[in-house]
Amino acid sequence: MSLALIPRTISVEIAATPAQVTAAIALLDEGATVPFIARYRKEVTGGLDDTQLRKLEERLSYLRELEARRSAIAGSITDQGKMTDALGKAVAGAVTKAELEDIYLPYKVKRRTKAMIARESGLQGLVDAILADRAADPVTLAAAFVTGAVPDTKTALEGARDILAEGLSEDASLLGRLRGHMKQVARLTSTMVEGKATEGAKFSDYFAHSEPWSGVPSHRALAMFRGRNEGFLTLDLAVDPDAPRGDSPAERVCGAALDAGGKGAADRWLREAAAWAWRVKLRTSLTLDLMAELREGAEAEAIRVFARNLKDLLLAAPAGGKATMGLDPGIRTGVKVAVVDATGKVLETETVYPFQPKNDLRGAQVTLARLIGKHGVKLISIGNGTASRETEKMVADILAVLPGEKPVKVIVSEAGASVYSASELAAKEFPGLDVSLRGAVSIARRLQDPLAELVKIEPKAIGVGQYQHDVDQHRLGRSLEAVVEDAVNAVGVDLNTASAPLLARVSGVGPGLAEAIVAHRDANGPFATRRELLKVARLGPKAFEQAAGFLRISGGKEPLDACSVHPEAYDLARRIVAACGRDLRSVMAEPGVLKKVEPRDFVDDRFGLPTVKDILAELEKPGRDPRPSFKTATFTEGVNDIKDLKPGMLLEGTVTNVAAFGAFVDVGVHQDGLVHVSQLSDSFVKDPHAVVKAGDVVKVRVVEVDVARKRIGLSMKRDTGEAREALRERSAPLVKPVPGPMASGPQGGGTAFADALKGKFGR
Repeated sequence: MSLALIPRTISVEIAATPAQVTAAIALLDEGATVPFIARYRKEVTGGLDDTQLRKLEERLSYLRELEARRSAIAGSITDQGKMTDALGKAVAGAVTKAELEDIYLPYKVKRRTKAMIARESGLQGLVDAILADRAADPVTLAAAFVTGAVPDTKTALEGARDILAEGLSEDASLLGRLRGHMKQVARLTSTMVEGKATEGAKFSDYFAHSEPWSGVPSHRALAMFRGRNEGFLTLDLAVDPDAPRGDSPAERVCGAALDAGGKGAADRWLREAAAWAWRVKLRTSLTLDLMAELREGAEAEAIRVFARNLKDLLLAAPAGGKATMGLDPGIRTGVKVAVVDATGKVLETETVYPFQPKNDLRGAQVTLARLIGKHGVKLISIGNGTASRETEKMVADILAVLPGEKPVKVIVSEAGASVYSASELAAKEFPGLDVSLRGAVSIARRLQDPLAELVKIEPKAIGVGQYQHDVDQHRLGRSLEAVVEDAVNAVGVDLNTASAPLLARVSGVGPGLAEAIVAHRDANGPFATRRELLKVARLGPKAFEQAAGFLRISGGKEPLDACSVHPEAYDLARRIVAACGRDLRSVMAEPGVLKKVEPRDFVDDRFGLPTVKDILAELEKPGRDPRPSFKTATFTEGVNDIKDLKPGMLLEGTVTNVAAFGAFVDVGVHQDGLVHVSQLSDSFVKDPHAVVKAGDVVKVRVVEVDVARKRIGLSMKRDTGEAREALRERSAPLVKPVPGPMASGPQGGGTAFADALKGKFGR
């Protein structure tokens, strides 16, 4: 392959034409970002979407690296004076890095090997003699090579065997056949390390496990690799374990490579040498290769799942600009409280101690009630960590007796909140606020607008993937950064209110320009138009072109600045509006008039039909948010711990993670349950993400509870009427509130607190 053929190769992989790929590559090389190309250069690329463009970008990097390596290898072999027409053709035809390295193996500069030592001792002649006369006895031939450096025939034959084994291990064609055979028949085997049964109990599923290498799912592969890395498991590939020693398919292939099919003494010796080479050298090296390939594939799938879940989380429904109370639950350290206004500005913070050891439940409730009334709190965001259900119960008791309109309480994921709290960014944003209280602020804000808050946290710390610490961190980071960039630009950013971390994710901006934009805004006041961005230090025409369409200004001088129409297309938008016989603001207020517009009438040499249709869609719903509407799950009262769960219970929960084997659901017991892919629907499900995504509110039935291993099996399948009735009867007594420190009464303080509120607010 050459650089010129890269577009053709990629076009097949992303279902596009070479011309589309060539155009997209040119834009990427000019510095355009994927979101910009996907949104504003549809005519140039023929409408490639962001998914295709991300795949294109990834494969372009790989194939260019492959071509660079191909050139280096060809140069090295040529410099050695060993390049031939056949070898040059093989190098040029390699389609993967692994295949290319197989070809280059014999020409690599090596450390001193046993085969090299054997050659230096003159034993290449013995190899040639054995290969030349298959009827001769190798022992007899070896006697002629006994010298001072070779004390006996045994040593001579071992040296000859080393030379043959090295030749076999450098035969690219043979390696390809053996690798293909192993991929078809090898089984990945996992066994317990002796004496580690108790300590490694979490890997007990793999203490005596075997399955075909070709079918190992990514999550199982990564689990076994983790078990091996932690010293609890040993892994191996079993290849034709039942075949007779010396006569397995792999050993026969190696013997055939030496043309050792005859009945002479030399043929028999060559077959034994080939079988030895397989067992000692080839099987070991190829096992390492296949293990690495398995791990790479599993990591790629894990990264893909993490990225997809992160996208769902970032694009989760925002609760909107309302006064919000954030609660970061804790027991001994107290519940941290932060109230923010509709814009996310911190109004007041507190720490209350409703649980042990202080048990000041009434004091905590009074404090929270005071803050709710004082600041007009409309939303209460509760972190889902330790003591979240107890905290939710405390809040529910407050809301039950509050007069008038009550705030909506929501349990949210607090993943990454502690990382953010201790970050340099948080310290800069809240220099006078205690670290423990910063988490409560983050929990409040992530309910108002998940995207705007979560971009402040390193994506890997958000924790919506599995085995994220086991995979290639550079590759993971690059993938997740792309997800964040795509999500931010899909939604758009308010230029006059966005934080620097959010602005940094906008196409063409980055951290440096984001800080410069905020500094300019602080010094000169809000931007009146997008064009004023060009006054920001170091923000030139190229950055403006990339960023402008994703930045919004509400209520500014230019109405189009509030939507996703790019400034380069403002004249086109105005021509469309003029054709309606209205002014711009009235059309944006009453978009129905656009129904009469024929898009093809506005196509010209500069803007094609895709752009015209995009502008019409935007004028119909200017500044629309692509995220879903906000809704919450209601956890079952009295079910606060995994021990409270019983098979048959019907619960509501929130999807936290989607993997290839199913979905994890938070049902409010501090341990997510698993809805296996086979339990997601009454019909067959190939891809769980086609049924659910992170953030979805779902109804589930408890199937199995393993308290010791902290495993909860759930189902989303329907039951028959009789089964539902039986399950309802079994679960009904189990979901009632249970007495305890959070119950109303003298111990819990519920009645006394209700009386206090009556006196304070009236009823």
